[in-house]
Amino acid sequence: MKKILCTIILFSLALVLNVSCSPQENPYWGDGSEEFDVQQVFTGERFPNVVVATDGSVIATWGSNSYQVRRSEDGGETWGPVITVADPGFHGGGVTVDKNSGSILAFVEEGHPPAPLTVYRSTDHGVTWEPFDVTIHADEKGNVPSMHMNERGITLRHGEYAGRLIRPSRSYGEGNDREFWESHYTNAIYSDDGGETWQTSAPFPANGTGEAAIEELSDGRLYYNSRRHLSTDGLTPLRRHIAWSDDGGQTWDNLSVSNDLPDGPQDTDYGLMAGLVRLDIDGHDILVYSNVDSESGRNTGTIWASFDGGKTWPVKRLIEEGGFAYSSLAAGRNGTPSEGWIYLMYEGGDPYGYAYMTRFNLPWITGGRDWRDFLD
Repeated sequence: MKKILCTIILFSLALVLNVSCSPQENPYWGDGSEEFDVQQVFTGERFPNVVVATDGSVIATWGSNSYQVRRSEDGGETWGPVITVADPGFHGGGVTVDKNSGSILAFVEEGHPPAPLTVYRSTDHGVTWEPFDVTIHADEKGNVPSMHMNERGITLRHGEYAGRLIRPSRSYGEGNDREFWESHYTNAIYSDDGGETWQTSAPFPANGTGEAAIEELSDGRLYYNSRRHLSTDGLTPLRRHIAWSDDGGQTWDNLSVSNDLPDGPQDTDYGLMAGLVRLDIDGHDILVYSNVDSESGRNTGTIWASFDGGKTWPVKRLIEEGGFAYSSLAAGRNGTPSEGWIYLMYEGGDPYGYAYMTRFNLPWITGGRDWRDFLD
């Protein structure tokens, strides 16, 4: 009877205090042991994107001359052969998994943009790819965006826009030469019909931007994190620029500059493509960001973690002391061989020319410190 009474009291206290008597479920924590490994997956070209298919296959994409894919069906333990999707082909970034259908969309430009675009679709988790007819509408300025070289796209999960596909994109304005950078701006394309028709969002609220990442938080707001290679308003281009959307990615507001997240080496305003992912944990907004933590040069690849949806970034950890350039992040899917893993694909070597895939878990990021210590 005492044991039953104690249980009732504890349960009542849990309800009153809104706490749980058992640890909150977190597939990225496992048993709390730190896990990390790294493999070389490509060589000879540039531009990484990594996604996890709906069946848990890890899809690594790469290429500045030809668009290449490698797959892992065992959570990143081993990798299959190179699949050439387009030759020639220039990686447009923004590889997007449609969680509604399981299809994967890859955006391939003929060369450095502005350039003609072909979208390829896989309906078998990255094994085969076929050209996919799409329509991309111009933005409010009359510009049809380019794709290169942004973080992967996502499928929205919340509210009236649930099921929408969205990925970062960009406008090169009058051209790609430095004299035209002031006319550059990032934006996004979004689709409500499985990727056949895409609308283009309003511009990000700062020019001189490009190469961005988008994540959806648990309240349905979209967090937009952008490289900025030219400041036109006095804001520092050495740190990442942030904006938000409350309408499913149609408009972007509340521009700010991160105090924590660098935008490439701190001796140049040129910036660097970064990785970003939200871990799929109900009710929590844990974000992981990747870039260099370097005073000079593209080296010292590092990840940062936020446990409050990007407000603060209390944890960082070194990935690679040597060469580290463009990077991309993805998270494993529950109930598949990828469950619990966080994947980081990055350019390495001296200066580049190799693609490395790391996988690690949340205990590795925190150095074994309990993840709940960082919650509000």
